[in-house]
Amino acid sequence: MLAALYEGQQVRLFDQNFSSAEINRALFHTSRQERILLLGHGSDQGLFSRENDEADDFDRLIVSHTHAYALRRHGGNLVGIWCHARLFAQAEGLHGLFSGMIITEMSEAEYYGVETTPEELKQENELLGLRLRQLLDEDIPLMDFPQRMRDFDQHHTPLTDFNYQNFYYF
Repeated sequence: MLAALYEGQQVRLFDQNFSSAEINRALFHTSRQERILLLGHGSDQGLFSRENDEADDFDRLIVSHTHAYALRRHGGNLVGIWCHARLFAQAEGLHGLFSGMIITEMSEAEYYGVETTPEELKQENELLGLRLRQLLDEDIPLMDFPQRMRDFDQHHTPLTDFNYQNFYYF
């Protein structure tokens, strides 16, 4: 779903192969005009990573409090999309577009009491990623994304109502 946000673009991609220090250095030296996308799974503590992509569990935070200073320096040109990114951004005083809880797995839908099917979940998550990409490609100001995402929700199912309401700009 989130790969749609950067596929086909010239980007510097940082993943689990980079140390916390390497990521911090890259964030610190990224121009304020260059948008930083922080994408994946996470919590209010930051963005998760794992050494082994085959494993079910995450074993570290790839972006955390340690990186907050470099991210704050960047101003409002940040996009953080992971579960509870909004809480991380608020706690760390970050500015940009951040997601709240986004349901991407059936277990999350069950946990939050959101009725959906595996088919709808797959289809709507792909569509959500494409819609975010459309807004990025159209160079829509990040502050307008939350309302634009709500406007994109044409189906108003429990899943889309939940996910499309969970984008915030600070």
